[in-house]
Amino acid sequence: MIVLGLSFYYHDSSAALVRDGVLVAAAEEERFSRVKHDSGFPHLSIEFVLARAGVTLRDVDFVVFYEKPFVKFERMLLTAMATFPRSAAVFRESMQRWISDKLWVKSHLTRKLGIPASKLLFAEHHVSHAAASFFTSPFEEAAILTVDGAGEWTTSTMGVGRGTKLQITKEIRFPHSLGLLYSAFTAYCGFEVNEGEYKLMGMHPYGQPRFVDRIRQLIHVADDGSLWHDMRYFAYHYSPDTTLAAAFGEHFGRPPRDPKLGDKSLDPFYCDIAASIQKVTEEVVLTMARHLQRETGLRRLVMAGGVALNSVANYKLLRDGPFDEIYILPAPGDDGGSVGAAYWAYNHVLGQPRGPALDHAYLGSEYSDAQVEEFLRQHAIPFRRFEDDEEFFDFAARALVDGQVCGWFRGRFEFGPRALGARSIIADPRRAEMKDKLNATIKFREPFRPFAPSVLEERADEFFEIAEAEKHYPARFMLYVAPVRPEKRAVLPAITHEDGSGRLQTVFKDTNPAYHGLIRRFGELTGVPVIMNTSFNLKGEPIVESPAHAFNTFSLSGMDLLFLNNYVVSKEAKKKIAETRFHLRHEGDSVTAMVS
Repeated sequence: MIVLGLSFYYHDSSAALVRDGVLVAAAEEERFSRVKHDSGFPHLSIEFVLARAGVTLRDVDFVVFYEKPFVKFERMLLTAMATFPRSAAVFRESMQRWISDKLWVKSHLTRKLGIPASKLLFAEHHVSHAAASFFTSPFEEAAILTVDGAGEWTTSTMGVGRGTKLQITKEIRFPHSLGLLYSAFTAYCGFEVNEGEYKLMGMHPYGQPRFVDRIRQLIHVADDGSLWHDMRYFAYHYSPDTTLAAAFGEHFGRPPRDPKLGDKSLDPFYCDIAASIQKVTEEVVLTMARHLQRETGLRRLVMAGGVALNSVANYKLLRDGPFDEIYILPAPGDDGGSVGAAYWAYNHVLGQPRGPALDHAYLGSEYSDAQVEEFLRQHAIPFRRFEDDEEFFDFAARALVDGQVCGWFRGRFEFGPRALGARSIIADPRRAEMKDKLNATIKFREPFRPFAPSVLEERADEFFEIAEAEKHYPARFMLYVAPVRPEKRAVLPAITHEDGSGRLQTVFKDTNPAYHGLIRRFGELTGVPVIMNTSFNLKGEPIVESPAHAFNTFSLSGMDLLFLNNYVVSKEAKKKIAETRFHLRHEGDSVTAMVS
């Protein structure tokens, strides 16, 4: 049986294909369209997952959308009516979008895919989140916690998964939302909502949580984690262009930080705000989890929703919470909704048996040696190729030891927002200067942003406080921020954040043998089986998908070497191309060579 899951028309559109319980492929539309957080119809992702599975739409048994558009429209409509006339602008803007596109998902799917309506199913937004993490987890039975901004009406759920069935037992409803609360502080600190939450999390170690009590005056948290907002301070429920009411800034004594000021310096006031909302978020998540464990008596938890990307809170939940094991899908946000929609239909609705647990995120496209070489030769890009993997790993590891920054492109790309050793920029974590170098000359982003360590799973506990690393699935997906062991912080200055932590990724030989081989060889040369890892993209761009994207990013940055499978392109080759006035230009999904 083949099920196609889809998520689109909000942000991070994606497609996923499940065949006989196995997640064959999943990808965000932005990887192919090159539009960051692409919310459009995922034509290219659909085309990819079908091709990867070797099937056509005629072979698909069901197509499943990740939420219920009419229920979401009801929420938009009733909220606008309840807050009128302040909501006049958002009502007008929303009606234009919904009447033209978002309300007609069913007809769009039947027309664009050429399938009968009888093949279509619609899951609820938070049920898709729950299904995404539970049905891909290794647990036969688990408590379920989903937390995000908002779905149709729901903003958080608690429930239980058993076998092929989900049961949602409690929910919190819009406008009361932990995800929207965190986004409100993202906006207050001058960052873009749905994009800057990572920046807020990265900024929090530079501050002190001295505004926690003042934040608590905006909300009420019950013993079960239920959340209530005093809506006098917020505007997201009635405004199209602002998240905060004027009372919000008045409450904290300063207006929202102007995004136009840039992100190059850290204002201590806003750092303290970031530290405070991070602490409150952790407290609320822990309260929810403790209640859920008391109610269910279960020792395993699965999490989903955008708040599950808060790796700092996730680790503290593991360390201080009531559950022995936690599982989180590598794409717990709306991009993972396509996976959840497909599994909800396959397992919960159709009662089909569970497939294998998802222990890796490598679900995207890949390029063979022949395709890589064809690209390089077509564009006259000088290269060196290693026939033997071990010789290549030795060359690459020595380049890192020598202080070179390298683009690493190999295998199927990762599903979700994290670069996990398929589309990564890598460097030596022992060099303190690497953090500033990568931020300033390669990523072109804020200097306070941290970088992640990729560490061999079998040696993770030597360098990070994460015992029995092999059983912690979120660590595979870079979803825990764990303390770097105090005696190792001087050894790993480039990846040790201001508070002594690191957002680690444990690397397994059986799921990514090449990346594991590189780190192993680096460890043999240095005694440190850890490398510095960040996503292979420039600021504001999606992570690269193809060799053309990789070379373009390499050309526009300060990287020294580009590794495309076992092919090596040097900085000198980049210079040579520039000297001959050779340029690569994107034209849709293609790259055209132009010699002027």
